[in-house]
Amino acid sequence: MDDQQDPAPGTESATGAPSPAGDPEEARRAAIVDSLPRASDDTPLLAELQLDARRRIELRGRKFPRPPRTRVITVANQKGGVGKTTTTVNLAAALAQAGLQVLVLDNDPQGNASTALGIEHRAGTPSIYEVLVDGAPMHEAVQQSPDVPGLWCLPATIDLSGAEIELVSMVARETRLRTALDNYLTWRTDNGHERIDYVFVDCPPSLGLLTVNAFVVAREVLIPIQCEYYALEGLSQLLKTIDLIQAHLNPRLAVSTILLTMYDARTNLAQQVAEEVRTHFPEQTLRTTVPRSVRISEAPSYGQTVITYDGSSSGALAYLEAARELAERAVQATTRTDGVPVPATPAQEDQ
Repeated sequence: MDDQQDPAPGTESATGAPSPAGDPEEARRAAIVDSLPRASDDTPLLAELQLDARRRIELRGRKFPRPPRTRVITVANQKGGVGKTTTTVNLAAALAQAGLQVLVLDNDPQGNASTALGIEHRAGTPSIYEVLVDGAPMHEAVQQSPDVPGLWCLPATIDLSGAEIELVSMVARETRLRTALDNYLTWRTDNGHERIDYVFVDCPPSLGLLTVNAFVVAREVLIPIQCEYYALEGLSQLLKTIDLIQAHLNPRLAVSTILLTMYDARTNLAQQVAEEVRTHFPEQTLRTTVPRSVRISEAPSYGQTVITYDGSSSGALAYLEAARELAERAVQATTRTDGVPVPATPAQEDQ
């Protein structure tokens, strides 16, 4: 894999991020990484073990940089089974574990994100349904994750399955989630709570009013792409949908991040899909790929993310590295001189 080549000593970390010069902790990590045995194309198992070892050394206990403003990211793909919810909860948990304040908005009637975060979402629980349909304050429904400090979730209950129909006749039906989130961020500030650094919105695999609300609330779209042929077919339709949202409801919306999931380096198809995506979206596609992992699949059945279920597994380390890359991109954007704006929704500029 191109993104797993050994960096030049002292110039770049094993995960591809630049290491601060003169930092003794970085120097210690680099020295340990440099002492690992070298792998070659003839030793694929050793190469995989070496990659995990490097990630473990470089990411354990590391704090990620805070973005200048609240980043609101909708995780979307109209194709089901590509890892939207899995990506949402694991990136959120990884960022929170690294010292950031993260909020997950579970906008999918299935409520799988709420399950993975260990959040109560039985019928009757205050949820995103009351926020969207009844106009209830978001702070009355947001719950804190029991496993990760700094991680919050607005749960979804079965009631949300009927929200599509109820929203049709409502005033400002496309902007109700954005209004609720803006009010919540203001409420946190007014009540002395720490600023939210990241908001992730989990979407259902369809294009309805719930998904439209998710696109309108965000400034960024993160697209998980499964490394299989059919995943590419749905991508063009998703991009057309985003163009429509940009034209009519949210002109600041943009695809900022693409994450390759369920990657199996042993298959030519996965490598071809990854190459095609990187060719068409070189700036948006993260270097990190998320492998197929039994641990990632097992974690939700225990009401956990893979980050808390088995933090040393390949899947957890991959999501930690993807989260680090996501966080560092936000900081790098502030130092660029090409006019690229720092991601933030219009109403959240001053949060």
